[in-house]
Amino acid sequence: AYEMAFHMQTTGPELIDLGRETQATLNLYGIEPGGKPSFARNCLLARRLVENGVRFVQLYSGAGSGWDSHSNLETSHSKLCHSVDKPIAGLLADLKARGLLDETLVIWGGEFGRTPMSEQNGGRDHNPTGFTMWMAGGGVRGGQSIGSTDDLGLYAVQDKLHVHDLHATILHLLGMDHTKVIYPHQGRPERIDQNEGRAYTKITA
Repeated sequence: AYEMAFHMQTTGPELIDLGRETQATLNLYGIEPGGKPSFARNCLLARRLVENGVRFVQLYSGAGSGWDSHSNLETSHSKLCHSVDKPIAGLLADLKARGLLDETLVIWGGEFGRTPMSEQNGGRDHNPTGFTMWMAGGGVRGGQSIGSTDDLGLYAVQDKLHVHDLHATILHLLGMDHTKVIYPHQGRPERIDQNEGRAYTKITA
């Protein structure tokens, strides 16, 4: 741990310095002049981390209750979507241009979706029964849409994947058999899919 901390201290400052990036790259991500903290900046930092061998990178948008729009969903989500669309597209394009997308699995998602019916003041409640996630690169076959909801968008009705299935699929794409990734927890052998998930192999390239 001490050795890892030392390497992080010596390589970190150079890694997060965006001064060597071209203006074209900054424009690709939509990074504003001045380099203020933003989701766009974090996406570029993610590419730099991946490029330097960091195996897992996690990005967050809308810290706090940003996406939790129980009211004024159209206004708040419009701003948030505007802030993430270009940086995400830039990250995917940049990874692909550098030959990194094939070996980098990009996963986009949230805790759940929003209900199709109004909650209060133009908001939407939590919807864990039908929501969207997407993946790119990392062995995923592009250009496909899997599953669908009912006509209202409330319940998943076709090719339903449980969160346990999603976890199993991610491990499959990382080259691991989810049934063999076992860890001890409170005296019992446990799996990340709680012994229920199945890898959805139709997603693979």
